[in-house]
Amino acid sequence: MSTEAKNGLDALLTPQESVLLLIDHQPFQVANLHSHEPSMVVNNAVGLAEAAVLFDVPTVLTTVLAERGGHLVQAVQDVFPDQKPIDRTLINTWEDERVVDAVRATGRRKLIMAGLWTEICVAMPAIQAAGEGFEVYAVTDASGGVSAEAHDMAVRRMVQAGVSPLTWLAVVAEWQRDWAREETVQGQAEILMRHGGASGVAFAWEMQLLADRA
Repeated sequence: MSTEAKNGLDALLTPQESVLLLIDHQPFQVANLHSHEPSMVVNNAVGLAEAAVLFDVPTVLTTVLAERGGHLVQAVQDVFPDQKPIDRTLINTWEDERVVDAVRATGRRKLIMAGLWTEICVAMPAIQAAGEGFEVYAVTDASGGVSAEAHDMAVRRMVQAGVSPLTWLAVVAEWQRDWAREETVQGQAEILMRHGGASGVAFAWEMQLLADRA
């Protein structure tokens, strides 16, 4: 099992230690996504992907049987226009050596995962990777299952295996950590306004009020 810290400052994410794995955000999986509103999950996955680019976090994209299940959702692929997803036959992403090699090549141990469906395509690799020494984080609102129960049971099972659940905005906040890191503040604000829902609307309003005072 992983010996990484589960509490204290070292348990929080940094861009320098993180690697992101986006698993099977494909039409077939989206069509049977019932734990969340599907467009919300896609929105959150795109926001997470854009943040990874902003913070220079290496990202591995995967699909399963793309010729039958559909290519990666275009909004996610558009964030990485030059990157071809690793297309698998294996249900468990972490059993595909190409994916594992791509993650290991980054040299990073904080492995952030999001995908469809939570109970299969996220839980299986998350549990395995956690047992192989990675500190695994499952982004629950950029993932989804075939039912609310399926998603919930998957999150519970992953927690029992040592995986840390969190939301995409929590990931971004931990990557930013300090508003004095001005090189990413503007980009983060733009991502929040595009993908942050009500929080993005409120943030845009706050920016309006600040501008009016200038």
